Amino acid sequence: MNIKLNLLSVLATGTILVACSSAGSKTASSDDETPQPIQLFNGSDINDWTPKIRLHEVGENYANTFRVEDGLLKVRYDNYEEFNKQYGHLAYNTPYSYYLLRIEYRFVDEQIKGGEGWAFRNSGAMLHGQDPNTMLKDQDFPISIEGQLLGGNGSDKRTTSNLCTPGTNVMILDSLYTPHCLSSTSKTYHGDEWVTADFLVLGDSLIQHILEGEVVLEYNKPQIGGGNVENYDAAQKTDGKLLDQGFIYLQSESHPIDFRKVELYDLSSYKDNEAKLNEIVQKLL
Repeated sequence: MNIKLNLLSVLATGTILVACSSAGSKTASSDDETPQPIQLFNGSDINDWTPKIRLHEVGENYANTFRVEDGLLKVRYDNYEEFNKQYGHLAYNTPYSYYLLRIEYRFVDEQIKGGEGWAFRNSGAMLHGQDPNTMLKDQDFPISIEGQLLGGNGSDKRTTSNLCTPGTNVMILDSLYTPHCLSSTSKTYHGDEWVTADFLVLGDSLIQHILEGEVVLEYNKPQIGGGNVENYDAAQKTDGKLLDQGFIYLQSESHPIDFRKVELYDLSSYKDNEAKLNEIVQKLL
């Protein structure tokens, strides 16, 4: 794929049903203005976020997994004896539908004992996720679309901004894509360098994963379906239901990671103006 930005290349026709909160956002009032970012991570605390860690109740930040230190949102395991598949997710408390999400992250230190091989330098941004308050105690992942974040091992190729689908499917080139993960066309980011990952999310029409101004993966019609999620409330999994909004999560999968920026540009004001939407996104990127 690896194309230059062509933001509306696979927009589905028809009306998009948007159900999101735009509290705190600013939208353009003239052709020269663009939306101002909403800082989901404010640099000082995670009071606007809800943790959900497998084997623990919603809201319990087990072992201080998610913490803020030195102005960074950190995922750490120094208070664990071993990982024991205690997959963790930190949900921002406001759902969104049309937006550009920008995340700056880096992998650090060593993976905790008990972490699985595939989870080495592995995290993610969960998009259109279910309400964390609907997750069961033993549930491993939220039903969501995952923008998978991966770091290299210093030598081998390993793409990032991939797609994974816990309890979901997507459409790619008019076909339903049902395997669990799909690699992007990105380069590999080795070491502890900071990486900026953008995710353009336009309701149930289009999602693009963008690195360094390049679209490295895109798909549309995200929807509930398939497997790869365990111990969920069946009432939350209506297979075939399109996902046009949801919660954003950051992930804990056994390798320490830092986030120094998690910001969102609310694009809901432009959802019915394709030309203006394209113009605004080009400016933001």
